[in-house]
Amino acid sequence: MRKVWNGILEFWRRGDLVLLFLCVVTTLFGIVIITSVTNYSGSSRNVIVQVVALLLGVALYVAVSLLDIEVLAEHRQLLLIFNVIFLSMILIWGVEDNTGNRAWLDLPMMPVYIQPAELCKVTFVICLAKTMSINRNRLSSVKSVGSILFQALLMIGLIMVLSKDAGSAIVFLFIFLVMAYVGGVRAWWFAVGILLAALAFPLLWKYFVQDYQKQRILMFFDPSIDPNGTHIRWDTNRSVAMLSGGGISGQGLFHGSMVQSHAIAAQHTDFIFSAIGEELGILGCLFTLLLLVAIVVRCVHVGLKTPNYMNRLICIGIASFLIFQILINVGMCIGVFPVVGLTLPFVSSGGSSIITLYLAMGLVSGIHMRPDPDSKSPYIQPRY
Repeated sequence: MRKVWNGILEFWRRGDLVLLFLCVVTTLFGIVIITSVTNYSGSSRNVIVQVVALLLGVALYVAVSLLDIEVLAEHRQLLLIFNVIFLSMILIWGVEDNTGNRAWLDLPMMPVYIQPAELCKVTFVICLAKTMSINRNRLSSVKSVGSILFQALLMIGLIMVLSKDAGSAIVFLFIFLVMAYVGGVRAWWFAVGILLAALAFPLLWKYFVQDYQKQRILMFFDPSIDPNGTHIRWDTNRSVAMLSGGGISGQGLFHGSMVQSHAIAAQHTDFIFSAIGEELGILGCLFTLLLLVAIVVRCVHVGLKTPNYMNRLICIGIASFLIFQILINVGMCIGVFPVVGLTLPFVSSGGSSIITLYLAMGLVSGIHMRPDPDSKSPYIQPRY
């Protein structure tokens, strides 16, 4: 008990309380919205799960802040094996939705579903950052690029084959690209990657993109696809209508005409930004984005301040998947991106998502607590 108390005191003195405050405020705001958008059902299950996830998340934030990330990163091979095993559990306990995706685990004795890709994002960032740190003096060599590319393709491949969750797969790809660029991989590697991706696109489109996913993408270019908006365009049209119905200040919590009539099935997850738009208006949307941007900026700020190359990459990697999910989710709600099933961080309903986010933020807080001098890497992008 004494060690626990000493750890809490150390966190209180040195932990990133600013980041914790921003995360808790954003999550509490999300809980208020979830309470409103699930009011139609008469059930408080989603709210209870979110509150419990917040409490567990805060405890995890403190615990991970006290953990030396270098010790964890030294076992990157075990983390990679963990990712493979965790994702492979989909074969046994995977739950399939109406689109054929098996992104969730229904584990025995667990009261809620778990999304393995959420936790694997964090361990993937650690593995990638440690590998790049070891090879930073020859980061653009074939061996080094091949090593980090293998890790990225392994995760993306497992997700696409086992769960068919294209949204999560794209997040991993974005994390890889941002960390590789920020870490200092030479630009010509990206040119080669773009060329190879262009050559492989017809094959990927034919064999890895499902028919409904193709329709969601092609509808932006082909008006003949679902012209009446009763199938592929339904959710997008409903989402845009929600947003436009809120005006400047919204219709009020528990008073949104479309929200309270359950106009979209995923209004507490994928389309929660649209629900905010109807009930709290443009001002509510701006407030939501302000909170999320503040969290991202804080992660980047901690990364820029630490002189340790690996820690800097971890902060940037975590910030990158936050940025990507925010951009895609908001773009999906306003109708400029296809629906890919990515939630709004800290706001959307989802216990495993909240817990994973606080775990990731705890890593950033731990880096804030222990700035490790590293004279060999004074910049984000090393000099050559």
